[in-house]
Amino acid sequence: LELALDRKGGLLLNHPVELVIEDTGCRQEGGANAALRIVSDPSVVAIFGTTCSGAAAAAAQVMTEAGLSMISGNNSAPFLTSIAGKRAPKWQPGYFRTASNEEHAGPAAARYAYEGLGVRAAAMIHDGDLYTRGLATGFKTEFERLGGRTTLFAAVDKGDADMRPVLEAAAASKAELLFFPLFQPEGNHVLQTAREMPEMDGIKLMSDGALIETTFIEDVGEASKGMYFVGPTPPDPGPALDALRAQYLAKYRAAPAADYYVSAFDAAGILFDAIAKAAVRRKDGSLVIGRQALRDALAATSGYPGLGGTLRCNEFGDCAKPRFNVLRMDDPSKGVAGLAGNVVFTYAP
Repeated sequence: LELALDRKGGLLLNHPVELVIEDTGCRQEGGANAALRIVSDPSVVAIFGTTCSGAAAAAAQVMTEAGLSMISGNNSAPFLTSIAGKRAPKWQPGYFRTASNEEHAGPAAARYAYEGLGVRAAAMIHDGDLYTRGLATGFKTEFERLGGRTTLFAAVDKGDADMRPVLEAAAASKAELLFFPLFQPEGNHVLQTAREMPEMDGIKLMSDGALIETTFIEDVGEASKGMYFVGPTPPDPGPALDALRAQYLAKYRAAPAADYYVSAFDAAGILFDAIAKAAVRRKDGSLVIGRQALRDALAATSGYPGLGGTLRCNEFGDCAKPRFNVLRMDDPSKGVAGLAGNVVFTYAP
């Protein structure tokens, strides 16, 4: 959002933009509290975020009741928009996203596990979060549809560090593969503990896009070798993407930790365009931005030339086409770029 705004000199329609930033803590209650603080200010035009899907579910409910609009470049849990072409349980009017709906990530992982790796018995671990539970459920449903058997479907708590009990259960269940779509640090603990346990030898390990991240690879190092990941297909390389990456490096003095900064940049662009279409300029130069008018403008997004691909927002708020890669980690020293380049399967429903 900051990079997109910098390109406009900090102005929209010749008006300076103030960013009101709240931290959700990546939790549902944090999403609700942050959104309540934001919507209490009648001058807020729209909400950009959240990062975490669990926080988005609560924030979106507050947002929609206030009549505002919200767009995220990171949220990907199916529960927020649609499942199997139907409205999802946590869908809210006025909510949009440019990250791919990970309704298709679990099935992509399951299909490769069953057809590519020959796995017939699998265990799944989630942390109860809308995002992780949704991915684990998607994997389970598709894996069983293909003929596979679920040996364990278990949850750990956010903040858990001792993963030995759940891994002992996975090993005892005779699983051939463990799918654990967890965030950090829980995902790190699962991997590192699994590598220390002889009973986990021979059990393939697979996670998701939340761990396709520089800090994860740096933390776990060689322990990640041979592990599989499922995540959104990265944007196609080109001069525009190179320019954004260079802008990111110049501003933050660090490389982007994950590709989601691209979808977030696209979300900002869609929001800016919608504000420009919805705004009515008065004679004195002031602007009136109707809340429903902004929702309508966002919903009408079609053919937007995003860096992550052409974007069109459907009736559920999904703006990106679903396309997922399964990756295998062969050389942790090559980081995210090396992992992203080692595609073993692509799923584009």
